[in-house]
Amino acid sequence: MRSDDFENNGRIPPRFTCDGEDVSPHLAWSNPPAGVRSYALSVVDPDAPGGTFIHWLVYDIPGHCLEIGRGSLPAGAKEVENDFGRRRYGGPCPPFGTHRYIFTLHALSVERLEGVTRRNFFQKVEEKTIAKATLTGLYSRR
Repeated sequence: MRSDDFENNGRIPPRFTCDGEDVSPHLAWSNPPAGVRSYALSVVDPDAPGGTFIHWLVYDIPGHCLEIGRGSLPAGAKEVENDFGRRRYGGPCPPFGTHRYIFTLHALSVERLEGVTRRNFFQKVEEKTIAKATLTGLYSRR
């Protein structure tokens, strides 16, 4: 997985954080595994003081899709409430220090997931995962 907006283990530009426009960055991938029917995406901060903080959860991304544009979502994709209490991307906003933001794309064996909530997202996604890829960005407040 890659982004036109930051490199793996590189700094996420402020535009994609609470210090900027708080829009989701561009994401792209290639060489999907055989049998992929859809994708799911999670963005988490494992360095949050209270434990892993969920910034974005997306599922039912169509299997033919190979990228997500800046500030957008592919047709048919669904979002789950994040730890900000919103059903949309919530950018990095660490209270102190430099945090890691892990974007994980799961290639799934099913076209649609049913009954997905914030509490069961990872379980339902893992049950149908064929392969996954990650991209890590770093951010600290100005």
